[in-house]
Amino acid sequence: MKVVINDNIPLSSWNEFIVRNTHSTPFHTPSFFRFFNSVGKLSATAYAVIEDDVMKALAVVTIQGEKGPAGIFSKRQIVFGGPLAEDECAAALDLLLKTIDENRDNGIIYSEIRNLSDYSLLKDVFLKNSYEYVPYLNFRVDTTDRESMTQRVSSSRLRQIRKAQQQSVICTEAQNKNEVRLFYVLLKDLYRRRLHKPLPIEDFFVKFYEQDLGKYLLVRHNGRIIGGIMCPVLPGRALYEFYVCGRDDENKGLYPGVMATWSAMEYACSNNIPLFDFMGAGRPDEEYGVRDFKARFGGELVEYGRFLKIRKPLLYQIGKTGLRIMKHTD
Repeated sequence: MKVVINDNIPLSSWNEFIVRNTHSTPFHTPSFFRFFNSVGKLSATAYAVIEDDVMKALAVVTIQGEKGPAGIFSKRQIVFGGPLAEDECAAALDLLLKTIDENRDNGIIYSEIRNLSDYSLLKDVFLKNSYEYVPYLNFRVDTTDRESMTQRVSSSRLRQIRKAQQQSVICTEAQNKNEVRLFYVLLKDLYRRRLHKPLPIEDFFVKFYEQDLGKYLLVRHNGRIIGGIMCPVLPGRALYEFYVCGRDDENKGLYPGVMATWSAMEYACSNNIPLFDFMGAGRPDEEYGVRDFKARFGGELVEYGRFLKIRKPLLYQIGKTGLRIMKHTD
């Protein structure tokens, strides 16, 4: 087996591997790799393990960090969706993880693998490579049939959807980059006022639109954009909630946050996409209001967890403390 990196990965093998691997997401595609490298302050490296001209494992490893002094405490590797490997290819995954480790930037504070499918059969390989398993929940909605999908949604959530629709709240795709920028303004305000979490720069959201990596579904009322959702898509497989926002407090009774998520579920159902993935519902041992919000859409609660390797423990703890302070500072 050998490891090839970035442009040395055969494109045909890359695409074919995504088609046949059960763990595949949009975050594993060549398009996502190129996208991440097109945005300032962000970068990605692709690694593939090949044996006898057949791809056995793959990962797109992104590097993120905040601007200014905060960057010292926040530079991190994130593997969205986890690495791709067949359950019977533990040796290929082991080689992949070792190569990622050997080639990492020395400034990395921690590495996190954010699973979006079940990696339990390969868990020992991650543990062997000094990753810690962190329990983490998610909701996944079966969108193969609209009637069944709707029946699983809570009655209170359905009432909110009907009430919003009665008041002429609609959801349509973004028509241009200016509308994406308006979505970003709403999202940035949400992160500043309530979530207090890192958010990519505006260019990240504009280039996602320009490169056609998924869908922006925007919530509109009386000509105004009051919410929306950014959804990467793997055609025929799944639609993902990457970023979502809605000015519910300023739009009482219009439920823009609810309508944004519901529009994505409807889009998946109408376009033969069998799964809508919420991309996370928090740690099971922590209270998380967003989990309660997501639960009422009727998805299946799963725990695929995450794998975490802390490389600089002191800087990691300083960064976590900083985030906690932000969350309690208005």
